[in-house]
Amino acid sequence: MFAAIAPRYDLLNHVLSLNVDRRWRRFTVRQLRPYLATPEAPVLDLCCGTGDLALELARQTLVIGVDFCRPMLRIGQAKIARRRARVLLVEGDALCLPFPDDLFSAVTVAFGLRNLESPARGLREIHRVLRPGGIAAVLEFSRPWLPLFRHVFLFYFRNLLPRIGTWISGVPGPYDYLRDSVQAFPDQRQLARMMEDAGFKAVRYINLTGGIAALHLGEKPG
Repeated sequence: MFAAIAPRYDLLNHVLSLNVDRRWRRFTVRQLRPYLATPEAPVLDLCCGTGDLALELARQTLVIGVDFCRPMLRIGQAKIARRRARVLLVEGDALCLPFPDDLFSAVTVAFGLRNLESPARGLREIHRVLRPGGIAAVLEFSRPWLPLFRHVFLFYFRNLLPRIGTWISGVPGPYDYLRDSVQAFPDQRQLARMMEDAGFKAVRYINLTGGIAALHLGEKPG
């Protein structure tokens, strides 16, 4: 499914979010700045897709990006080469990462956790590869909390977004999946509890654009 939409994935992200997705990624990087100044500990961007968040992170540190979708990684590699960015891409499984324990100063995952077969296992694997004192950042679609805004957004998300996505990508199905997977994914408080269950401490979340998305942060005890 992701391979089929890879050629227009970046365009669709920007069009369907009205370009707000760029601001969400930059905000995520700003929240992580205190954790990006450790030269001996790289940052892991999990489910990195075509590398947009990895490229933002690479302005400040060395980044390893992991994804299982090779066509996405090919597009990401071309972007990295054009910018000469400090990003190494690895084809791998987020539920069985090819890294030792306690390696990364930060682990990010943007709009990918809900795509895992088991988000809970994914969080445990993130916890495993983080260094003690490191931070996990999960940027994901969530539940708008303003009543009127929520109704308007849900109408767009349920009815218009899948049609626009199918029209631009030329591929039926993936944007119906996007709608359905977001609606089935835990809300802000439930995801915070899942992170705590995985062993993270000081878990908190920040609503973005009225709760369309939320950034969850959690630390691995030192």
